Amino acid sequence: MEPTTAFAASGEDAITRTIDLDDVLEELSPEELEDYYDIDRTVEQICKGDYKRIALQFPDELLRDSVPIFRRLKARLGDGRELYVLADTSYGSCCVDEVAAQHVEADAMVHYGHACMSQTSRLPVIYVFGKKPIDSADCIDSFVQALASSSSEHTKGACMLRLDVAYAHRADAIMNKLRAALPAPTKILQSPIPSMTYPTKQPNKLDQTPQQDSNSGENDFEEASSENCVILYVGGESLSLTNLLMTHASCQVYSYDPQTTATRLESARTNRLLMRRYATVQKARDADVFGILIGTLGVASYLPLISHLRKMLAKAHKKSYTISVGKLNPAKLANFLEIECFVLVACPENSLIEAKDFLRPIVTPYELEVALRAEQSWTGRYVLDFDRVLAEYSGHEEEGESKDASTRDEEDSDEPVFSLVTGKYRYAKRYGAPAETPSGDSSAVVLRNKDNSIAVLADSAAGQFLQTRTFQGLETRIGQDAPSTLEQGRSGIAKGYADDHRSQ
Repeated sequence: MEPTTAFAASGEDAITRTIDLDDVLEELSPEELEDYYDIDRTVEQICKGDYKRIALQFPDELLRDSVPIFRRLKARLGDGRELYVLADTSYGSCCVDEVAAQHVEADAMVHYGHACMSQTSRLPVIYVFGKKPIDSADCIDSFVQALASSSSEHTKGACMLRLDVAYAHRADAIMNKLRAALPAPTKILQSPIPSMTYPTKQPNKLDQTPQQDSNSGENDFEEASSENCVILYVGGESLSLTNLLMTHASCQVYSYDPQTTATRLESARTNRLLMRRYATVQKARDADVFGILIGTLGVASYLPLISHLRKMLAKAHKKSYTISVGKLNPAKLANFLEIECFVLVACPENSLIEAKDFLRPIVTPYELEVALRAEQSWTGRYVLDFDRVLAEYSGHEEEGESKDASTRDEEDSDEPVFSLVTGKYRYAKRYGAPAETPSGDSSAVVLRNKDNSIAVLADSAAGQFLQTRTFQGLETRIGQDAPSTLEQGRSGIAKGYADDHRSQ
């Protein structure tokens, strides 16, 4: 009964939904408000870059502070610069909405609140994360006690620090206390969080330091992930923590929540998360028709990744449709019944969707690549970064793995495939056959594909699904039925029609 309710949702929940405001901001004075939102630093970076049109992007929970922030920035920047407040982002609020900024011809953006820190491709971005309070001493003491109670070999290697962006302002203090608390041989790494990033295509020459430091930290972070290491995550339960567990399954992860001051070992959840994703991958293996969902327009390399997914599905003789539906919900995706599995192209924090309420499974691009492999094997390694997915697939192509798999598919096209989901053998459908021109007396539906070439109904997943439906639309029946007598219908409006009472 729950899926039916979800698919037939009236949309009233979007109107009546309550937004949880941050309790930290309720009693801030004007001076504390300027410090919390880094007004001075924002003005300095805008003037340094000489930006004239600046878009201010706020999540829903911070919209109440948009007006005072706008007024303070406008008063300090003067009349030579225009500011625009953006709200109701097309996708996740953690992503930079570059498309909305282009509508006002902005040449820079200021992103407020939580951010996924995905690389942008069009505009420079100034990040204002906010400054949530944290007790640095208690954080390190709790972490040291957790390490002392653990006898795992992971604690004898490297130690890596990862913080939620809201606590980035205390990163140096936490790092210094961590170095003083741990023994000298322990290797301590940190992934810096830049306060400003520049687009990949046109980097700003004024200041490249934040971006270079970020890349260097990520390289060290990934290098140490292959060693015996332990990760300290500072922040509450969030998608960032979930992604950290997925992408670093070989490491022990301890989390410290500054609000509850509780420290716990999170690695126990890693196997359950991976097993759920592995079950979703098996469902994707049984699918023949895929829908590529566009979940971001601001992350760099999203267009090359969409093109890569189309080519990869075409080589596997799968049918693919590219769909842009904005923010996902079960009612939207339930309209595409012919699609058997969806692939979501989104930022790392919005890529993992628990599709319990959705009719079809939703996978990530990396999971799709695993599902299309000839061998049903998965080591538990997980990738969410677009560039790494594209780079690894290019490496597989150079080794000839994808070509060999394609050759095996051609040779065994009629061989049934065993499904681990249903426990039965199934015959996979094969799309992408050479187009055949229909005969003149054929009644099959004819359409044109992306290359404007004719494709018959046999290669159309939507057309095949239409033929299986009981209701296929109104029949014209031209010349088969005699015209009926015209009669006067009802008049009025929908809430109260007036019937025409005539004598019988």
